[in-house]
Amino acid sequence: MAVRFGFRRSFSPLTRRILFLNSLPLLLLAAGVLYLDDFRRGLIESELQALTTQSQIIAAALGEAAVSVADPDEDERDDRLAPDAARQILRRLVEPTRVRARLFDFTGALIADTRVLGQGSLAVEVEILPPPEPDAPVPHRAIDALSELFGGGQTANLNLPLYRERRDPVALDYEEAIAALVGDGGRAVRRGPGGRLVLSVAVPVQRFKQVLGALMLSSDGRNIELALRNVRRDILRVAGATLLLTVMLSLYLAGTIARPIRRLARAADRIRTGGSSRARVGGTLGAGAALIGAIPDLSARGDEIGDLSAALREMTDALSRRLDAIDRFAADVAHELKNPLTSLKSAVETAARVPDPSVREKLMAIVLDDVARLDRLITDIAGASRLDSELSRANAEKVDVSEVLDRLVDALGAVAKPGQARPVLTREGPGPFVVMGVEDRLGQVFRNVIANAQSFSPEGADVRVTVCRAKDFVTVTIDDDGPGIPADKLESIFDRFYSERPSQEKFGTHSGLGLSISRQIIDAHGGSIEAENHTDNNGMVKGARFRISLPAA
Repeated sequence: MAVRFGFRRSFSPLTRRILFLNSLPLLLLAAGVLYLDDFRRGLIESELQALTTQSQIIAAALGEAAVSVADPDEDERDDRLAPDAARQILRRLVEPTRVRARLFDFTGALIADTRVLGQGSLAVEVEILPPPEPDAPVPHRAIDALSELFGGGQTANLNLPLYRERRDPVALDYEEAIAALVGDGGRAVRRGPGGRLVLSVAVPVQRFKQVLGALMLSSDGRNIELALRNVRRDILRVAGATLLLTVMLSLYLAGTIARPIRRLARAADRIRTGGSSRARVGGTLGAGAALIGAIPDLSARGDEIGDLSAALREMTDALSRRLDAIDRFAADVAHELKNPLTSLKSAVETAARVPDPSVREKLMAIVLDDVARLDRLITDIAGASRLDSELSRANAEKVDVSEVLDRLVDALGAVAKPGQARPVLTREGPGPFVVMGVEDRLGQVFRNVIANAQSFSPEGADVRVTVCRAKDFVTVTIDDDGPGIPADKLESIFDRFYSERPSQEKFGTHSGLGLSISRQIIDAHGGSIEAENHTDNNGMVKGARFRISLPAA
């Protein structure tokens, strides 16, 4: 059963669905907030431009009609603003605009303020009240409350300077007024009481390029706040609709994602507790097939959940096969351990009843051989049982196979007994002979196969080790001149505890796990190991050949 995993696709249908549905509300809200920021800046800039235009018109009128002209016969001309005329003109011009106007003479002293009526001790400050607002409906009040909660601090977040109302203000209290007195003009945005905006614009009052004073117009930003409130209401309306849409789509996703995942979880829990392990398939006890059948098949969905279902079914199948393999391994281990234990028991029981020292000595030799055989068996069995976990944890690195074989051939040749076959290494082609793997484990495989070939080779012969690279694989071939392998045993020799040794070799020297472990290691590296016989031109067997292929790095 093959599985096409969804993560091989850059954006699977389920991924696109989740990204779109979860991002859409956030994008709408983010766009609304960005639009609100731009809108606020635009309103402030428009208000400043309007104040600038009004102030320039009023300043021009003051420069023409509210000036006390100096005597033309004097050497130096010294025109000045006429305070009484300036106040009257200023009040008349500013009244329809609902803004505050302050007029400073060329010394910076305040000579007119539209918020103050009268002069001296009779002066009265006037506060222009906003027009009454109609009662807003309940939804609007709720939206305004949310706006204050989440957006009320927007003015404070602008990092604006604080506006302070002076008791006896002069032009030096305002930067824009100072700039106007030198003929430039200026503007400022400040944060007033309650967080409200205070916008100010100052322009010079001139007559024939002579600066007679500075006119400063101020607005409280109430219109801006009203416009922002309306925009916030619109944004929160959209957010509410988006939230409702998100809830509905989330319920849809729950139906298409959460429900099948719960089905898979319940099936996995039944497998964990063994609820389906005793199901009968076709009238016989088939635990493995029943375990697979317990996982619902959702692969037809074509998304990650379908892939998960197929992967769980594959995993269950692999788990079933692994459990069967463990059972077979345990049975093989018990059988292999039983033979030396039986021999050991017989020898010990006999030695206790035999008075002859020479016979007892032979029996003790048998005991020592059986103990050594048990030790080899237990060591090899422990190594085989740990192999899978060790290979799964090991980090693959680049391994030069020719260098590993070179060191191994030198080491085996150095310890070879007189007359014993010696390994000879040949490199075919330029290489490189590099693979990705665990060097120690690959060396273990080559050592097992070469040592096996040495044990079957006649005296004085060579074990020919050849390494070559063909396309995307590095291949190692090991040939000996021994009797070869029976044709019906070319696969059996890789079975656990299979042992067919030379007649001259002492029984029990090998556990029969070497080639089985070698195939396990090569399989974990994504390669293959095969056995065959090499023949002469007449088809006569000349020896055994092992071919190991590994993916090149």
